[in-house]
Amino acid sequence: MKKSIPLSKRAYIAGFLDGDGSIYVRAKPNSDYRYKFQIAPYVVLFQSAKNREKFKEICDLINLGYIRERKDGILEYIINKIDDIKGFLMLVRPFVILKRKQVEMTLKIIELKNKIKNKDDFNALMELIDSFRELNYSKKRKRRALTP
Repeated sequence: MKKSIPLSKRAYIAGFLDGDGSIYVRAKPNSDYRYKFQIAPYVVLFQSAKNREKFKEICDLINLGYIRERKDGILEYIINKIDDIKGFLMLVRPFVILKRKQVEMTLKIIELKNKIKNKDDFNALMELIDSFRELNYSKKRKRRALTP
């Protein structure tokens, strides 16, 4: 996202995120990682494929992710690189209302992820990730703290 985006457009994008977006962090099992989980944050905006051209204009303005079309005719604009997510969230942060807690929690997770020094640090991070369950209507969320 370009820092030169006018405040009114940043506010619009924040409203779009509030209404037709999702912010979440997955702890994906992956044996290649030190603590056997990959921490993967995402920001996703959704729109019907019927509005493809206008949605593409919004996505081009953000210019951080990619668009994919689901089989049900919904377009997803996915931002999945940590630096891009952080930059996006920092620019919309002053304007987000409904997903303010998710924005703050994701930024905190990104910060903590870079400071993990031991198993206790990782467990604290996993507990924070698990707390997304209460914010995001997730039915599949499982608590995944590491055993001592």
